[in-house]
Amino acid sequence: MKKLIIGSIVGGIIIFLYQFISWAALNLHHASQEYTPKQDSILSYLSTQFSEDGAYLLPNYPKGMTHEDMEKQMEQTKGKPWAQIQYHKALNVNMGMNIIRGLLADIIMVGFLCWILLKLSAPDAGRILTVCLFTGIIVFINSPYTIHIWYPKADIWMHFVDAIVSWVLCGLWLGWWLGRKTKPAAKIG
Repeated sequence: MKKLIIGSIVGGIIIFLYQFISWAALNLHHASQEYTPKQDSILSYLSTQFSEDGAYLLPNYPKGMTHEDMEKQMEQTKGKPWAQIQYHKALNVNMGMNIIRGLLADIIMVGFLCWILLKLSAPDAGRILTVCLFTGIIVFINSPYTIHIWYPKADIWMHFVDAIVSWVLCGLWLGWWLGRKTKPAAKIG
């Protein structure tokens, strides 16, 4: 149990610190968060168009539209501009709570992986590192890449780098920590 708990906490902190470096300290995802000098007028206009928080795909179809009408609209919009909008009526920055939630999510995620790794018949450092690398690839393919197929992301390669680097760093830690041989307790008497 000690290996699982310590492995999860330290591994989660490693993932969390890498995410901080990637997203904040080095701003490697800047391509998905570009600045426009027209931001004030755009936000002002959007606030007149949306009455509540939501995610919008433009162009899109109203619910209940027939398949034939959807195909007709798709032909009319082919090759024209499109956008995804995540609209929020108010910017609520709760950095402390977001940091806590992010760190806890990373610790829980690594905890699940540690549980799986500890079920291996011979969890040596090499196997653990390989499983962590594969985990990073699975994480990348499952979410950022699958979404990118349909809705291209400007920073898709940085998501790939994030998945590989963070999970390899975590794998190096877990390979050392979980792959160590535990000495049996000394007999008394």
